[in-house]
Amino acid sequence: MPVGETRVRLDALLDALVEDVPDFPKPGVLFKDITPLLRDPTGFAATVEALASAASELVDGAIDKVVGIEARGFILAAPVALAVGAGFVPVRKAGKLPGVTHAVTYELEYAESTLEVREDAFRSGERVLVVDDVLATGGTIAATVELVRECEAEVAGVAVLLELAFLGGRRGKAAGLPLTALRVVS
Repeated sequence: MPVGETRVRLDALLDALVEDVPDFPKPGVLFKDITPLLRDPTGFAATVEALASAASELVDGAIDKVVGIEARGFILAAPVALAVGAGFVPVRKAGKLPGVTHAVTYELEYAESTLEVREDAFRSGERVLVVDDVLATGGTIAATVELVRECEAEVAGVAVLLELAFLGGRRGKAAGLPLTALRVVS
C-alpha cells in the first residue's frame, strides 16, 4: 500500500478508535482513551507497524532497547521492540521494580509522579527509543529521558501515538529531542 494510503488508513483508524473522555482523571482534563484501539486487532497492528516504521525513519542507526512508560506505553513499546529487533525495558511508577533503581519525580499536567528504571536496564552507550501513548506537557517523556541518561545510555528518539500540541510538550519539556508522533492533535 502506498505511504499516502497507509497514512489515511491509520488516521481513519485513530479517529474511529481513540475516544475522548472529558473530565478524567479530574475535571478539566480531556483524556485520550486508546483502549478501543488496543482491543481492535487491525487498529492495534497498524499502530505498532506505524510506530516501528516512524521510529526507524527517525532514528539513524540501530536501536538496542525500546523503553515503554507505565502503563499504556508498555502495551505499545513491547511489540515495537520486537518489530525493530530490540530489547524492551519498562519504566515504572515508584516501588514497582525489584532491585536497585534510578528514580525521577516530575510534574504532570494534573499531579506529581515518580518514575523508576532498574540501574542495570541498559549498558553504557546503548541506543534507546522511548515509546509512549500520549505526549502532553512532556513531563513524563523528560523524566524518562533523564532516567535513560542516568544509566549512561543514549536516547536515539521518542515515538508517541498522539501528541497534544496545544499543551506544548514538544516545545517545552521535550524540546530538542528527536520526536515523532503518529497523530498531532491541535
